[in-house]
Amino acid sequence: MTAPAAFVLSPAPADYQGAKVHSKPTFRDGSSVTLAGKYVTYLKDVLADVELSSKGDHFDMFKLKEAISEAASRAESVLEVVEEEEIEDEELLNISAREWKKQDHYAILGLSKLRYKATPDDIIKQHRKKVLKHHPDKKIAAAGGVLNPQFDEYYKCIQKAYETLIDPVRRRQFDSVDPGFEDFEPVTVNKKDFFKVYGPVFELEGRFSKKQPVPPLGNAKSTKEQTESFYNFFYNFDSWRSFEYLDQEETEGSENRDNKRYIEKKNKNARDKAKKEDNARLRTLVDEVLKQDPRIAKYKEEDKKKRNFKKDQREAEEKLALEKKLKEEQEAARIAQEALEAEKALKENAKKDKEAVRRIIKKEKKTLKSILKDNNYLLASPEPATPEQIGARLDELDKIIAANKEAESLTKVRTELEAALSSGTGNDVFISILSTI
Repeated sequence: MTAPAAFVLSPAPADYQGAKVHSKPTFRDGSSVTLAGKYVTYLKDVLADVELSSKGDHFDMFKLKEAISEAASRAESVLEVVEEEEIEDEELLNISAREWKKQDHYAILGLSKLRYKATPDDIIKQHRKKVLKHHPDKKIAAAGGVLNPQFDEYYKCIQKAYETLIDPVRRRQFDSVDPGFEDFEPVTVNKKDFFKVYGPVFELEGRFSKKQPVPPLGNAKSTKEQTESFYNFFYNFDSWRSFEYLDQEETEGSENRDNKRYIEKKNKNARDKAKKEDNARLRTLVDEVLKQDPRIAKYKEEDKKKRNFKKDQREAEEKLALEKKLKEEQEAARIAQEALEAEKALKENAKKDKEAVRRIIKKEKKTLKSILKDNNYLLASPEPATPEQIGARLDELDKIIAANKEAESLTKVRTELEAALSSGTGNDVFISILSTI
């Protein structure tokens, strides 16, 4: 088996008191080993998920080293957080307790990075550390018994910082004017840096809102609704900042009621003025950010495209409607023209048909007269017909023709007479037809 790459363990914290180190690696019941000493025990206590106790008497040293290496890398960030302390500069150590209103309470307790995000546990923990480190008796002992008035001054500052931050009401008053945050003055930035610059600014401004959560500034991909929600929120921002922390304190001899009222009125006016100025400052900031927001131009362009699209769509619909109307009018005109032409053609055809019928009737009449003339007027006697007989028979034919005005009727009469002639019954058929009139 090939051994893994070697690694170096950083030393365990100086104040860590681990379990007793044994000379042999038994690996039972949480026992430690000589390989890593106290640090292994420390890592096992901190990272309880590294289970080595169930391995038995015989254990692979390479696996042990690999497990410790992994645990060490995971513990590195934990150790840095545990051991990290803010640097206390000389100016901070030399402040006067009488000017406690000017001091940065978060910096005094070493909470400059967390500030308003610090939890009560953070405050208590840091207060204990600072008390242990800066207690006047301990400082005097460390200075070889030399008394320095500043030791007591700074200790009072620590106590004042703790009293202020551990009380929710007083802490909020201090957070209202936190010296760690300067009110941001709007600046002109390019589109690329817009969200990087102003995103954190509004995150800080949002901490003063009575209404939570606060919508973020967002990014270039935010929807129009999200962006409008952000600006509507900050244009109607309801801040809890009271500026009471800056109130003028009552001085010695100010027990006079009128003097107290005067100071209270003065403080109230100062708070109202500060509140008004802060609202105006935020409004100016939002106005400037709105002007620079690259999304607004994009939304306007999109709205313009939508309006133009609707306009183009409306014009296209109107054009289609006009074309449809013209087409319908043309179709109606065509149908009317066709109807007119059909009617004309019908009339002409009717005229032609009427003329044809007239010709047929004329021809049938002529044929019937010819049948009579060529067949001795269909008389029963073989003797030639006399003028009187001819006249009488033609009158009878006129009656038959008058009774059968239609071409079909005349054709039928003619057909019957022609059939009768072939059978020699022409006179009988003629008299029969005449009798039906």
